[in-house]
Amino acid sequence: MRIGELARRTNVSERSLRYYEAQGLLAADRTPGGHRDYPERAVDRVVLIQELFAAGLHSSKIAQLLPCMRDSDGGPSAVATPRLVADLTAERDRIDRTIADLRRSRDTLDEVIQVAAEGA
Repeated sequence: MRIGELARRTNVSERSLRYYEAQGLLAADRTPGGHRDYPERAVDRVVLIQELFAAGLHSSKIAQLLPCMRDSDGGPSAVATPRLVADLTAERDRIDRTIADLRRSRDTLDEVIQVAAEGA
């Protein structure tokens, strides 16, 4: 499928798709005319990339992670190394710390709102 169709099917801009390709997150063949030609599985790949970005991962970490996702047979990928597992665990811990910080900020804001509401 061409880039426009992939963009429509995933609700991701063509610019973002080009960025994913430049970062090594997504691959496309080229037609004889030089147009990108994505396989059907690119739809799932783009959705996964979006989910990983939404989880707070950076493109370089996503590029490390994607090859380690489950293989087509459902088994773990051979390129999932203990070092990568440790790196990903550290990334998850960073996200947990961010969540805790945000909860504290929300609790503080709730207190301020309550005090302001009592005075209004």
